[in-house]
Amino acid sequence: MRISGGTLKGRTFYPPADHWPTRPTTDFSRTALFNILNNRLDFEEVRFLDLFGGTGAHSYEIISRGCQQVVYVDKFKPAVQFVTEKARLWGIESKIRIVHSDYLLYVRSSRDQFDYIFAGPPYDLPKLDEIPDLVMHSHLLEESGLFVLEHNPRHDFCAHEHFYETRNYGQTIFTFFRHTFEKGAQ
Repeated sequence: MRISGGTLKGRTFYPPADHWPTRPTTDFSRTALFNILNNRLDFEEVRFLDLFGGTGAHSYEIISRGCQQVVYVDKFKPAVQFVTEKARLWGIESKIRIVHSDYLLYVRSSRDQFDYIFAGPPYDLPKLDEIPDLVMHSHLLEESGLFVLEHNPRHDFCAHEHFYETRNYGQTIFTFFRHTFEKGAQ
């Protein structure tokens, strides 16, 4: 896996994910998403939550682009250990708070607020369809914040009350949610 932009651009990392219950977002899809986000977020001002953080790819990418406040959450201990080691090795540990926790426990107990939340859950997660409601009805997302859920074509959130838009990259779909927005505004 490779970082596609910013100060860490070109750095590669090789998590032993073949033995993990994770599904890393492909470099192609992640790069496409960050090209969209680049026009919508001021990375240096964003407070970011990475739910289902897995390999840490999304966290590394946003830190590389200037984000100073990242919270990475994952319940799989080897993934948490890998991201902890990579953050130390790359000298970014002051920009990322690594939380070893189940996503539900974190969402229900955290008092933090974020400008941008990304969730890349396992596609076969039994309650994946409930994640938008869980996030949007929690206090986690700032009123003007952006929530992006990665999922596959078996899920459709176009009728969700906070649906903003969807971007499709084959089997990888990113659905964007906002509390408030002007129709047609990007």
